[in-house]
Amino acid sequence: MKLSDWMLTATERGNSSTRLDRRHPDGAAWTRGNDVRPLVHGAAYFAELLAAVRAQRSGDLLLFTDWRGDPDERLDGEGSEIGRVLGEAAERGVIVKGLLWRSHLDKLQFSEEENRHLGEELEDAGGECLLDMRVRPGGSHHQKLVVLRHPGRPDRDVAYIGGIDLCHSRNDDAAHHGDPQAVPFASAYGRRPPWHDVQLAIRGPAVGDLEAVFRERWEDPSPLTRSPMVRVRELAHHEDTEADPLPPQLPDPGPRGTHTVQVLRTYPNRLLRGYPFAPDGERSVARGYLKALRRARSLIYLEDQYLWSPNVVGFFGRALRENPGLRLIAVIPSLPEQDGRITLPMNLVGRVAALDELRRAGGARVAVYGLENPEGDPVYVHAKVCVIDDVWATVGSDNINLRSWTHDSELSCVVLDDSVDGRPPPDPGGLGDQARRFARDLRLELFREHLDAPEADAPDAPDDLCDPVKAFDVFSARAAALDDWYEGGRRDPRPPGRLRAYQPPDMSRITRALAMPLYRLLVDPDGRPARLRWRNAY
Repeated sequence: MKLSDWMLTATERGNSSTRLDRRHPDGAAWTRGNDVRPLVHGAAYFAELLAAVRAQRSGDLLLFTDWRGDPDERLDGEGSEIGRVLGEAAERGVIVKGLLWRSHLDKLQFSEEENRHLGEELEDAGGECLLDMRVRPGGSHHQKLVVLRHPGRPDRDVAYIGGIDLCHSRNDDAAHHGDPQAVPFASAYGRRPPWHDVQLAIRGPAVGDLEAVFRERWEDPSPLTRSPMVRVRELAHHEDTEADPLPPQLPDPGPRGTHTVQVLRTYPNRLLRGYPFAPDGERSVARGYLKALRRARSLIYLEDQYLWSPNVVGFFGRALRENPGLRLIAVIPSLPEQDGRITLPMNLVGRVAALDELRRAGGARVAVYGLENPEGDPVYVHAKVCVIDDVWATVGSDNINLRSWTHDSELSCVVLDDSVDGRPPPDPGGLGDQARRFARDLRLELFREHLDAPEADAPDAPDDLCDPVKAFDVFSARAAALDDWYEGGRRDPRPPGRLRAYQPPDMSRITRALAMPLYRLLVDPDGRPARLRWRNAY
């Protein structure tokens, strides 16, 4: 197997204006020799991030991008509020620079006020945080990235990337009792919505690539916003609107492990004036998925917040139609995050249409589940994870929907491990791609949590979850047992597992007919005629 069999080449990225691939001496669109660790749940990520930031000293560099940042969100107990931790780093002489999405108005339940407050707190401490609205109309900056660099100590360099924002509701763990600092949410999730999420900790040369992603956005000379009203608010609040220069980028950290990492992104084709680093946008997230899906033969495993757009899901359906041995497992939220007679149908109609497309393509080979915690409360799945055939794994900010593939700024990392798992490959009769340790271990870690399954060598462990057919059947059996336990009145001890077969709330044909036009117009805006949407995706 060649890396280019699964990963995009620089040409296939479709964006010759970025320096992301040109910066490599060999012109490769990836870096080798990295060490990548999944951090499952916000509690694990926040605790590690807190220790890493507190270990930084004067002259070190801290860069971050985010969709939302709450300055009072505690990383690990009292005194670890993110605004305070970043401010203390700046006061120690750490160079702290941040880019937060400017956001829409708070009355629309976004995060304008929170992001402004985090920026103000950081600026007061000597850091710099810009509120960035350089997006397409209706779009957002959705990237979640932290890069820590240490001149003279490259062994400490690390980048964190994934689905976890530096904000309320994210600090949960495997028990899934929720974050005490919660955001307003659908009532079914309770006062402290249980939250499932995944971040990556990356060490090695890929840290340089991720720093370059930040620098491209930071050095964009375009105004942070074109809105006259927002510019008035900037003046009223004395906001920083000009990015100060960054110190020169350090050489990439040396090799640390066996993982090849490719950085994928989405940038929209902005109206009037495009990004200098992506004047026609970038669709490498979409292109990366499409290339990997063409090789899928045994099992696609997804964890996704939305799994919405029929246009996007259609490519998964094509893979299922072309490969009769291929199975797909998806873990998604049982319910949308918002209540309401208008918002609820709009959230559901896109998902129902997407799942209909998948089931038409794969029938019984498609299984979709929601999660609950041991107390029976629904868990909100915010993770954005895909593992294909235990070879190709991606974790990032992008969801399986049209917004993430075309319209919002997104950032993800594909990981291929040079280390081949000694167990049988998932598709010995297919293309000969052997299972890779990182992808398989990530999938198994997530499987064991959702199944309440012990490690493989324990006497009560389920049948070998490495086999895709057996794993598919174990998921089905555990979910059926839990559903039967509820239907039986919960009289016996609760069976192991946290999976429930996904059943969307009923919607009448009239509701679906009314909601679909609004969904296409508002939920997945792309700003281009439908016939042009996919022109740059291949």
